[in-house]
Amino acid sequence: MNRWQQWLPAVLLSLLSSGMACAQSYPVKPVRIVTVAPGSANDIVARLIAQEIRPALGHPVVIDNRGTVAAELVARAPADGYTLLLYGSAVWLSPFIRASTPYDPVKDFAPITLVASSPNVMVVHPSLPVKSARELITLARSRPGEINYAAGSLGAAPHLAAELFKSMGKLNIVRVAYKGTGGSLIGILSGEVELMFPTAGSVTPYIKAGKLRALAVTSLKPTALAPGLPLLADALPGYESVSLNGMLAPARTPDNIIRQINAEVAKVMTRADIREKLVAAGTDAMSTSPEEFAAIIQADMAKWGRLIRDAGIRE
Repeated sequence: MNRWQQWLPAVLLSLLSSGMACAQSYPVKPVRIVTVAPGSANDIVARLIAQEIRPALGHPVVIDNRGTVAAELVARAPADGYTLLLYGSAVWLSPFIRASTPYDPVKDFAPITLVASSPNVMVVHPSLPVKSARELITLARSRPGEINYAAGSLGAAPHLAAELFKSMGKLNIVRVAYKGTGGSLIGILSGEVELMFPTAGSVTPYIKAGKLRALAVTSLKPTALAPGLPLLADALPGYESVSLNGMLAPARTPDNIIRQINAEVAKVMTRADIREKLVAAGTDAMSTSPEEFAAIIQADMAKWGRLIRDAGIRE
């Protein structure tokens, strides 16, 4: 046996031990969570998670607000667990809406966990003579093309919720495009449009003040985000429109790192105090396994992708 053959087992053992040590010692530096612009629901959830998981990870967890380029940035980041994405369903629905998306939502990301969900609320201007979703459906069918709905960004939750309502109800309602949620709210508050599907948190003050009338919530089950509101599914069986927010990593991130982050985030999102904070911020805390989140993404893509194609929603 030559000298190299004598050393080989020791060298292999050393390399294996070194690799195991690196895997077990994650993280050894700050972790970055890339998300949307400051002040949004995603940003609030991201900052809460960052604050709560920092002690367990033993290193700073920093928030990097990158807006619409966040997903592309993370898709191209090293798959080492130090760059994570916290974003909504725009990540996996973008390819259906845009002619060119600089990443593949399935191949370029590793799902970690769903972290939050927010249903929409069907609201109308008080001048519209309806008090329920059923009455609105009846009115819309009697006045085809006359009822307008407000929607900001193309393919965003308020837009898709309205298009699903239009499709399932076999209605002829007309989209009026605004610049973002703020513009849409101004449109419906002024009476320029009659209908909108915003998130609960964005319109609760206007509902309480009587400036908007809430008819239904778009979740399949009652939610603390819209207490006392009937389900739109009661009028349109099977109707559901819920905004999903989740955490993802670049594809090929080691499974042990995915599992570690998943476990730490789950500890946070299942706490009663955290759930209360997020309800106050207008969203429900969620927690899933990576496999469950992957299945949710696939189902969401199938559902909304079909609607987007059928409605001709395209930039």
